[in-house]
Amino acid sequence: QVQLVESGGALVQPGGSLRLSCAASGIIFSINTMAWYRQAPGKQRELVASMTSNGYTNYADSVKGRFTISRDNAKNTVFLQMNSLKPEDTAVYYCYVPVTYWGQGTQVTVSS
Repeated sequence: QVQLVESGGALVQPGGSLRLSCAASGIIFSINTMAWYRQAPGKQRELVASMTSNGYTNYADSVKGRFTISRDNAKNTVFLQMNSLKPEDTAVYYCYVPVTYWGQGTQVTVSS
């Protein structure tokens, strides 16, 4: 049984930082691409960042230079470091293992 459990979402002021974590179980973590998506109210879910098993990363243009995806294969965990947060980053953030598995999401709210 595959489980993806996100944590780290919070209310933060504009310009602040957060670090999201996603702990995975039930998969061979080290060989899988891992990704973060987000969905804001009234909008479609969108890719934020992804990282392949060999470390290749891909970012949405809106987060390049501000967000960093990383992974710890020994701990079966993927991270999303988010800096210089903006109100438009407000969304539920989901961990994703292509093509099937989603986490339950963690809320990030950027507001003063």
